[in-house]
Amino acid sequence: MRTSFKLLAATAAFASAFMLTACDDKKASSAKSETGKPAAEAKTDAKEPLKVGFVYVAPIADVGYTKQHDIGRLYAIEQVGKDKVTTSYVENVPETADAERVIRQMVADGNKLIFGTSFGYMNYMQKLAKEYPDVKFEHATGYKTAPNMTNYNIRFYEGRYLAGMLAGGMTKSNIIGYVAPFPIPEVLQGINAFTLGAKSVNPNIQVKVIWTNAWYDPPKDTDSAKTLLGQGADILTQHTNTSAVASAAEAAGKMVIPYNSNMKSVAPNAQIAALVLNWGPYYAKKINQVREGKWDANPVWMHMKDGAISIEGVSDKVPADLVKKMEDVKAKINSGEFHPFTGPFNNNEGKEAAKKGQVLSDKDLATMNYYVDGVVGKVPN
Repeated sequence: MRTSFKLLAATAAFASAFMLTACDDKKASSAKSETGKPAAEAKTDAKEPLKVGFVYVAPIADVGYTKQHDIGRLYAIEQVGKDKVTTSYVENVPETADAERVIRQMVADGNKLIFGTSFGYMNYMQKLAKEYPDVKFEHATGYKTAPNMTNYNIRFYEGRYLAGMLAGGMTKSNIIGYVAPFPIPEVLQGINAFTLGAKSVNPNIQVKVIWTNAWYDPPKDTDSAKTLLGQGADILTQHTNTSAVASAAEAAGKMVIPYNSNMKSVAPNAQIAALVLNWGPYYAKKINQVREGKWDANPVWMHMKDGAISIEGVSDKVPADLVKKMEDVKAKINSGEFHPFTGPFNNNEGKEAAKKGQVLSDKDLATMNYYVDGVVGKVPN
């Protein structure tokens, strides 16, 4: 996907909807069932279980964004019951006309509920939703809808603030590196919440960002991580969908707070905590809704308190007092007592972004196009 800030004008019209995200172009593989066999070979009961399709933008083999969606798919199968639902997936689906082809084939295969997990699938899904009104379409992270199409997302910025606190308290160089894909509101929310969290415990930190213009590109992620380490960063994080940043931190003997999933397997010494996404309960809920004829078309923007995002695997290298501070803030976020974007704070050009006591609205978040104070550089066009 190619994104520009022209998109911000569009998102403003849908301010009650959610942040934007996308994923990198890769060739589509054959559809597979939960057994790992081609979808055409998947067995069905005489009772005709509900057929559900999942469209993934990256491979499930790499720990990261797509892996978490597939873990959610498997969770949903267990919760709903293998006799009541049959799932299939296609991985490495580009955000191009290939996505339309894959989703159209899923409809032809009899899937009555289809989850598209990347922002770039949005227009194709909306088009097909109009063509197939008897199929339910669920789109992750977008804003367009139809009577039989809705959106779902997670308030990633809540967990980002907590991760920032850990990074701010652990850095020795006061430089934190952030590998980012596209300068869209969702990603900027994450960078800014992370920075505000870091500054809350260490006002001297700087966050340096490198943009890859790709959601899944391990070589770019590796090169970006090495560049940030060369600029003095001793802690890294990322919003991209690979484990390459975590691997680079491990190789350099530095620290990392991965995003999307726990990456302890590739960064056993470097990982000091992981920001983990959990899509499973949502998938189970929506599958049951369709089965029961009670599908809900209302968009959902899930909170940390819903279990959709969590800080996991906090290392014993992190001081206990810092962990307690983080846990206290987590409790306040979950109770609604604190919002990560509560003023006063400025953008990094010195202009007031939020007055004292002001909490940014969902509209403000959906159109965010600046860095907060503490982030180095300018937001690219």
